[in-house]
Amino acid sequence: MCSLEKRDNLWILTITGDDQNRLNPTLIQSLLSTLKNLSSQSTPGSVLITTGKGRFFSNGFDLLWARASGSESAAAERLNFMVESFKPVAAALISLPMPTIAAINGHASAAGFLLAICHDYVFMRSDQGVLYMPEVDLGLPLPDYFAAVIREKIKSPLVLRDVLLAGVKIKGKEGVKLGIVDSVYDSAESTVEAALRLGEQLAGKKWVGGVYAEIRKSLYPQGCLVLGLTQKSIISKI
Repeated sequence: MCSLEKRDNLWILTITGDDQNRLNPTLIQSLLSTLKNLSSQSTPGSVLITTGKGRFFSNGFDLLWARASGSESAAAERLNFMVESFKPVAAALISLPMPTIAAINGHASAAGFLLAICHDYVFMRSDQGVLYMPEVDLGLPLPDYFAAVIREKIKSPLVLRDVLLAGVKIKGKEGVKLGIVDSVYDSAESTVEAALRLGEQLAGKKWVGGVYAEIRKSLYPQGCLVLGLTQKSIISKI
């Protein structure tokens, strides 16, 4: 459901789910297991690059699996299960002891959008794909940790309004203008190549992962609070 490749200090995580990389329980557990394993293998200079296979980075939670349960109440239980199961994935990314780069190869919707912006850097292709939070269009509530992380990643009230209350679909170049995306490239391949170049630059810094993670958490206090993350004192030398 996801693969992890190591190139020197760079770790490349590729989401390989169904044709839309929907976040079903199997893929969520695969992501969480991979991130936990990666955290334990972190060394100074480690960098994570996350991308997807195919036309989608991730189309969010697998609503088809939820609706296949046979009743509205059972579907709601399945959706809630995915919401709760995905929370540790967001927490694992925010607390990962290394820089992180999302190389968005296609559409990133709902939980897929959140997955992307939990990274430190967001690269996106300009020729295809949108960022989209469809909850208002689908009539679904926004999970509290989604709201907390998005509020701290997107600082403009007007952009927040358009993303969460208007369900706008944001292409790559617009994402740069809105401050959601760092830079765009003309294909999925060139997006990953740019992420690899940045990853090599960051790896050369040889930063201590634990320190990096704690500084990152200090930038997003409300998101960390809702995700159940606390800051640790890791001063060992002056």
